[in-house]
Amino acid sequence: MIQRIIEKEITGDLFKGKAIIITGPRQVGKTTLLESIRKESKQKSIWLNCDEPDIRLQLENVTSTQLQSLLGDVQMVFIDEAQRVKNIGITLKLMVDNFRKVQIIATGSSALELANEVSEPLTGRKREYHLYPLSTAEMVNHTSSLDESRSLEHRLIYGFYPEVINHPDEAGVTLLELTNDYLYKDLLSLQEIRKPALLEKLVTALAFQVGNEVVYNEMAQTVGADTKTVERYIDLLEKCFVVFQLSAFSRNLRNEIKKGRKVYFYDNGIRNAIIKNFNPIGLRQDKGALWENFMMSEMMKADHYRHRFVNKYFWRTHAQQEIDLIEETEGVLHAREFKWDGKVKPKLPASFSQAYPGTDLVSISRDNYMQFLT
Repeated sequence: MIQRIIEKEITGDLFKGKAIIITGPRQVGKTTLLESIRKESKQKSIWLNCDEPDIRLQLENVTSTQLQSLLGDVQMVFIDEAQRVKNIGITLKLMVDNFRKVQIIATGSSALELANEVSEPLTGRKREYHLYPLSTAEMVNHTSSLDESRSLEHRLIYGFYPEVINHPDEAGVTLLELTNDYLYKDLLSLQEIRKPALLEKLVTALAFQVGNEVVYNEMAQTVGADTKTVERYIDLLEKCFVVFQLSAFSRNLRNEIKKGRKVYFYDNGIRNAIIKNFNPIGLRQDKGALWENFMMSEMMKADHYRHRFVNKYFWRTHAQQEIDLIEETEGVLHAREFKWDGKVKPKLPASFSQAYPGTDLVSISRDNYMQFLT
């Protein structure tokens, strides 16, 4: 088993009077993480899989007396796929308030559904964790930085889903199954999604736009929808862990793009499965976009697991000057350019240097990327 970074933090938070909520996309290893915590705890526990209809019924609109009968004398309660239970937040609140010596750990695959259910009932009663697909740091801890760097081109094409890592020879088939069976499952269960074909068309268009600015009205014309629908669907895709967005940086210059955004995928493999292209790097026309998406998603994971709070932006002017990433920490700006070929040495645009003096620039390539992720 590949050790997940957040497991140690979670075990350190056990039996402190709060429910532990673990969110993340489907198939990233939430159930495996729960099984590992359960095995290591050696406490008497109960496992409730909410994919099972009878389990859902036992947890819906339940009283504290009924919960006592269900839980008995266990010390830990593991609730998998908790978002499947109606009013799960109220049930979790009853558990925390009435069984103070019992540790509750629940997982959910959809931030949108789970957040709506638990935020208000569990105010002050929960600790939240997010689990991503496997990260570079986790793989280095599992093997070595040398082994992981040798696998870099495979990661750019097939990504970091656990099933892909464990069965690399079947990576393409696995990713196509994940995309077809799970990617839209949470979204399509929401009432806001009334046009599944439009959603798939939008996701495909976004996959081809990785690394480029996404303009909502242009995207709306591309997929044949109105701008508000595109904006709402992208927001839902973000809340369900398919994509994440980067806003434009603008402070001083009149010709800076102020309202633009870029959209990245949480996993390169999912992105390539959407466009059905698993060709090796040497045959790709989009290796720059693959490298940029890989580094953006991996840096996001690294910052999250390190508890590093940083504002991230891209910068571009109407004259097409651009910087891939601007990081702002404690008021200090850092510019980052993603170049697959380490021999390419970028320079800060003169207009940016004049407007934001003191900003450093680092080019991140396959030669030095590891130092930013581990």
